[in-house]
Amino acid sequence: MDFTAAGPAAGPAPDRTRPVPFFGQAASFEDAWPDIRARVTEVIDDGKYSHGQQVGRWEAALAEWTGARHCVAVNSGTDALVLLLRACGLAPGDEVVVPAFSFIATASSVVLAGGRPVFADIDPVTYTLDPNSAADAVTGRTTMLMPVHLFCQLADMDALTGVAERHGLTLVEDSAEAIGMRWNGVHAGLLGAGGVLSFFPTKTLGALGDAGAILTDDARIAEAASALRHHGRTGRTLAHFPGISRATELNGVNSKMDDLQAAVLLGKLPRLAAAVRRRAELAAAYTERLRDVPGLLRLPTVAAREADTNPVFYVYLVEAERRDALAAYLADHGVGTETYYPVPLHLQPCFAALGYKQGQFPHAEAACARTLALPFHPDLTTADIDTVCALVRHFFTGRAA
Repeated sequence: MDFTAAGPAAGPAPDRTRPVPFFGQAASFEDAWPDIRARVTEVIDDGKYSHGQQVGRWEAALAEWTGARHCVAVNSGTDALVLLLRACGLAPGDEVVVPAFSFIATASSVVLAGGRPVFADIDPVTYTLDPNSAADAVTGRTTMLMPVHLFCQLADMDALTGVAERHGLTLVEDSAEAIGMRWNGVHAGLLGAGGVLSFFPTKTLGALGDAGAILTDDARIAEAASALRHHGRTGRTLAHFPGISRATELNGVNSKMDDLQAAVLLGKLPRLAAAVRRRAELAAAYTERLRDVPGLLRLPTVAAREADTNPVFYVYLVEAERRDALAAYLADHGVGTETYYPVPLHLQPCFAALGYKQGQFPHAEAACARTLALPFHPDLTTADIDTVCALVRHFFTGRAA
């Protein structure tokens, strides 16, 4: 099916009073600014701008909020993945099963850690790693399984834990988007050996630049990751961890978190629960207005689980006919969107040498062709959502209501 050939339906477009950007945080940041300013001032007065007191306080606060025994703050979600894989013992040439539908860092982190990504298909409802496809991807060289929690919900962690246990694999989580999500009360990232969080500005809890963290309940993994982020140091000496893993005996890197980012995150953390509630309200408003629009193939669906889980909407993702034409139409009318993700990982040119072909993972490929993220952040107003939904309806029907 060609999703880009036809144009929008005839008829005048709905009136709009202002653009609706894909992301904005001016209002919510202004609310948090007094707390952030006080912490930033403390950083300046202290004169320690990296790996200092604010970072230590942030690690303690995040550990308490998530329930993690250990939190290791680093300079990005991508580095968090790389260092977690290394701290968990990934050795050169080891295979890690990952979904074919995810951000590039899911697979590139495996390569950067010295391993080889092995792709599997996704569940078409949750967009997360399909347990049966993951099991089929395991070979004698596979040592790890890394599901990704995407958009608003966790992967099927009961089934994936079963896959890992049957094949003797270490389970690590790309939980970069999943702050606040829990499985039977356990926070994302703590359902296996460890997981990560990203604090990229657009995330549910965002800094003012790149920042990330590793979560784990394993003291040895935390110790290794903590040293690896700081050139392999423990204190002022270079570290060696015999018996922990082969990977931790390699050189460390410079991946310390800046104290200014920690100060921002500490100032915003008390408002996180309210931001999560606001995102739920926005998602419900979108769904109410879009549920009967012809041309929208699917709205976000939270999977029914036997486990006690809670959705946390990071992105509001729809599947649409003529997805690219819809995105262009919205852009022409001042509405920002994002495509998650235009090319599946197994078909990215950088992974061509792995030998994957089009058609191998049909659910991932279909998602790449049809999904579109609409504007979604706590600063959105009801009027903004009305504008976006009226334009989407007009694109498909020629009518704004």
